[in-house]
Amino acid sequence: MIPRLGASIRQRVVGFGAFWVFSFKTVGWIIRGSFRRENWRLLLPQLYEVGYRSLPVVLITGAFVGMVIAVQAIEQFRAVGLESRMGAVVNLSVVRELGPVLTGIMLAGRIGGALTAELGTMNVTEQIDALRSMGVDPIRYLVAPRVLACFLLAPFLTLYADLTGSLGGWFVSVVQSGVDSGPYWDYTQQAVDTFDLLSGVFKAFFFGGALGLISCYRGFYCRPGAEGVGKACTVAFVSSFLAILVLDFLLAVLLQEFSVRVWGFKSLL
Repeated sequence: MIPRLGASIRQRVVGFGAFWVFSFKTVGWIIRGSFRRENWRLLLPQLYEVGYRSLPVVLITGAFVGMVIAVQAIEQFRAVGLESRMGAVVNLSVVRELGPVLTGIMLAGRIGGALTAELGTMNVTEQIDALRSMGVDPIRYLVAPRVLACFLLAPFLTLYADLTGSLGGWFVSVVQSGVDSGPYWDYTQQAVDTFDLLSGVFKAFFFGGALGLISCYRGFYCRPGAEGVGKACTVAFVSSFLAILVLDFLLAVLLQEFSVRVWGFKSLL
C-alpha cells in the first residue's frame, strides 16, 4: 500500500514538473517565432478553428447565461421595488465572471478535447516521432500555434459572450418582464465601467493559455492506444476546468484588491 502510494505521488510530482518544462518550451517558441512568416502559416488554421468555429456555441452560451440570471433575479428585485436596477446586476455578473469563465469552459470542452485527441492520435501513430527524426521540433510546429490561438482568441470570444449575455438579460428583463428600457441601461452604465469589462478580458487570456497548454500536454504525452487517447481527452477537460476555476479565484482576488486600492469600493445598487 505505502510503496504504491509513494510511487503515485512520485509520478504526479514528475508529471507536474514535466508540464512546466513543456509550458516553458512552448512559451519560448511563441516568443521567438511570433513574427516569422512560416509561423503565421501554421497559426492561421488554428485561429479559424478556435475562433470562427467556436463562435456559435459561445454566442448561444452567453445569451442563455444572461437570460437565466435575469429570470432568477427579476422576482426578487421586483419584490423590493428595484427591478429597474436589473441591468446593473445582470451585466456586471456577465462581464466580470460568467462571460470569461463559461467561455473558457466551453473552449475547454470543444477546443481542448479536439487538441488533445489530435495530438494524441499523432503521438500514438508516431507522427510526432517522425517530426523529430526530420529535425523539426514538434512543440514549435504543433503546440505553439495551437496554444497561441487559444491565448489570443479567448478574450475576443469572451467579448462576444458578454454582448449576447447582456442582450439576453435585456430581453428577459425588458421584453418579457416589462422593466423600463431606459433605467435598465442607465443603471448598467453606472455600474459597469471599463475596468469591469477589461477584468473579464484579462482573465480570458489566462484561461485560454491554460486550457491550450493543458490540452496539448495531455495529447503530447498520452498513453498508447485508443483508450489512452480517450482518457487523455477526459483528463484534459477536467484539468482545464479546475485550472479555470482556480485561476478565476486567484485573479478575482488580485483584481478586487487592485480595484479597491485604485478606485475604492463601488456599490452595485
